[in-house]
Amino acid sequence: MNKFNQDLPKTSANYQTLTPLTLLDRAADIYPDRTAVIYNDRRYSWHEYAQRCRSLARALHGAGIRPGDTVAILAANIPAMLDAQFGAPLAGAILNSINIRLDAPAIAFILQHSETRLLLVDQAFAETAREAVALSQQPIDIIDIRDDSLPDSARAGRIDYEDFLTQAPADAPLHYPEDEWDAITLNYTSGTTGNPKGVIYHHRGAYLNALGTVVYAGLNIDVPVYLWTLPLFHCNGWCYAWAMAAVAGTHICLRKVVAADIYDAIRRHGVTHFCGAPAVLSSLIAEKPADWSKPATPILVACAGASPPSSVIQQTEDLGFQVLHVYGMTEQHGVNAICAPQESWSTLAPEERLLHKGRQGVATTVAGHIIVANPKTCEPVPRDGLTIGEILVRGNLGMKGYLKNPQATDEAFAGGWMHTGDLAVVHPDGYLEIKDRSKDIIISGGENVSSIEVEEVLLSHPAILQAAVVAVPDPKWGEVPCAVIEPRPEHVGKLDQEDIIRFCRSRLPGFKTPKHVIFEPLVRTATGKLQKFKLRDHAASIIASRTT
Repeated sequence: MNKFNQDLPKTSANYQTLTPLTLLDRAADIYPDRTAVIYNDRRYSWHEYAQRCRSLARALHGAGIRPGDTVAILAANIPAMLDAQFGAPLAGAILNSINIRLDAPAIAFILQHSETRLLLVDQAFAETAREAVALSQQPIDIIDIRDDSLPDSARAGRIDYEDFLTQAPADAPLHYPEDEWDAITLNYTSGTTGNPKGVIYHHRGAYLNALGTVVYAGLNIDVPVYLWTLPLFHCNGWCYAWAMAAVAGTHICLRKVVAADIYDAIRRHGVTHFCGAPAVLSSLIAEKPADWSKPATPILVACAGASPPSSVIQQTEDLGFQVLHVYGMTEQHGVNAICAPQESWSTLAPEERLLHKGRQGVATTVAGHIIVANPKTCEPVPRDGLTIGEILVRGNLGMKGYLKNPQATDEAFAGGWMHTGDLAVVHPDGYLEIKDRSKDIIISGGENVSSIEVEEVLLSHPAILQAAVVAVPDPKWGEVPCAVIEPRPEHVGKLDQEDIIRFCRSRLPGFKTPKHVIFEPLVRTATGKLQKFKLRDHAASIIASRTT
């Protein structure tokens, strides 16, 4: 035996299982009177918030929930949703935060597949919940979350959430994991085909990414004030619910993500941080209040999804927001890479600096290894900014796997790396830049066309609000790019296909220029993503009808 292992066992004195649940205990112990949660006129201190989380855990135990059971919640970003991020795991349950934009059949599948035992339901979604539970044919206990700011509505469950907390048995045990590899939450992917997959998070990954978030987002200021523009059902809010406990900051709950409410919250509460998709940035630009003045200290906005156009980054920063582009995926506990700014970028020409800021960047402090490689051999591509490969990830943030889907888990972890499905290049400085999803790359006449590259050009057009590029069938080239464009309101009806093709042709090679243009609103998921598999079929049917 190695001398450094001999007679040196793990004990309670020198080893503790990593879990974000301990972050709640610390915040409540050290900062009991600091404000933890604000929602409309309601405020909870860290002591009160911790007690609510513990009461939820004990109430769940009293309702028959035991370690390993699934507890689901269907709710907007309201206090009960924050309670659940700690309360369900403290009962030993696995929390499943369900996407509020899903319809009843999709929710029914999730309830059935996850074997949900108890469902917490925001009254705004009570009707959908009732239908979903009926379709699932599962014996599910339903708890209603009432909200005084909403009109009264029919109930879905047997008891109101606040009463449920009050009735919690005082002697019910709290559960802390014995193994940090134990499951903590379950997050269903939106899926590209077929049913969504259930991604299982573990306490170790949740804890590490919570602390990693503190580092990359700069939450370790005096008292960070975080505005919940990012859905908590998305990767448990990118682990921000747990990260804010690490710094005992203040959560500002927001039921709806609209620019007016964001600006109002900033003024009322001194917001320092929030997150969102590029569409959130665009709304801030388009709906800036007439009396808005730039804050003395920039407000950090972590932005994920498609890279924001350079013009959007510039206009957002001109308003007083500091944009940090981040990258991650559900299977990796959320954010894994950030476009960490370099001091040398300040000397670059403005346009070049903005292009640098729009890249996906480098691994966070806790993300482990991120490479761009040949997906079959896992051999890294050269750092030339040109050679395309797949982003592969290896480290402590990987999911346990997909629930009840060993084949998909094995495929995702092939070769000892998490295969993201994102195609990217690596620049000489080591920064990643996504070029497309593997399933979204357009192969026209044997040439690869990055839909993201074409979208970036389209979004530089002053009359275009949103744009997406997909492949449509073509008898000569196999497939060609088709642009689906949502004009800015003042330009609706004033653009035509030839205008757009001419604009792109002056900036792109011919084979990358869209051959077809469709003008209509773009529908995104609740997390700001376009489901291009649906858009491809939709665009193909429209183009086919034009040629028949």
